[in-house]
Amino acid sequence: MNIEREILETWIGTLADSHSQMSASLLAPKPDPFRNPVGYAIRTSMGELWKQLKGDMDPQAVDSALDVVLRIRAVQDLSVTEAVGFVVRLRPILRQLSATSEFASFDERIDQLALAAFDKYVQCRDQLRAARLHEIGRLTRPHRSRGRVGV
Repeated sequence: MNIEREILETWIGTLADSHSQMSASLLAPKPDPFRNPVGYAIRTSMGELWKQLKGDMDPQAVDSALDVVLRIRAVQDLSVTEAVGFVVRLRPILRQLSATSEFASFDERIDQLALAAFDKYVQCRDQLRAARLHEIGRLTRPHRSRGRVGV
């Protein structure tokens, strides 16, 4: 396994470590998009985040990849730290697995990604909260008949 693949695999593993409900089977190395759509979505998005960290950090690509991962984490009832902590956990992984200075310049990029993840997670939680409130309101409204019965 090359160093970049090992870094990515270790980074994906931090997602499972941060929440007990996310099992290792969910993040299997080659998830089937039909049998394990969540694992597939997470792996694909984490791969895109890694690609963006190494590349030009395209804001739309980063936002899209973060959206997938953080929407899943938003419904897991995690604290903000637990939900977005996977981003900053990349820093010690890079230091541990990379003996070269190839990834030394990643600190600023990881910080940018962490801030974007925080914003995205808050946005996802706000949307989830609004959807829950809308559903509660819908369920508690008195049922109105569309027409007069018996007239």
